[in-house]
Amino acid sequence: MRTIKLTLLLLMIIACIKKSKAQESAHTVKVIISNITSNDSYIRVGLYNTASNFLTKTYKTTRIKAKTGSVEVYFINIPAGEYAISLYHDIDDNKRLNTLFKIPTEPYATSNNAKGIFGPPKWVDAKFYVKDTDLVQNISL
Repeated sequence: MRTIKLTLLLLMIIACIKKSKAQESAHTVKVIISNITSNDSYIRVGLYNTASNFLTKTYKTTRIKAKTGSVEVYFINIPAGEYAISLYHDIDDNKRLNTLFKIPTEPYATSNNAKGIFGPPKWVDAKFYVKDTDLVQNISL
């Protein structure tokens, strides 16, 4: 009986250590979005975790009600790694970035305030690293 209790106690200690280690590797990415010019609709934000999916398939998404000036959004429980962010002000709330001849007609931006030249911004310019601590990204629309 004593052996069973000791074994259960040991298993509980191991489970607690594993849970603690998992929580240490999860981070929060805070995104401060500034230069918002109207209160209309929502700001839609996408977090990407690979170069191949950048601007096509998000890892995580969120939205926040637009507010003239600035707003903040958070991505929580993010593992250490390489990421990029894109966002746009969905003024007409149609859940997509409006374009004319593939040129965006709604305000948009990417992490590191990366800009595209004759096309969309590149992963290499927008990427950032989540490592040992939580991270803040300041992005201007």
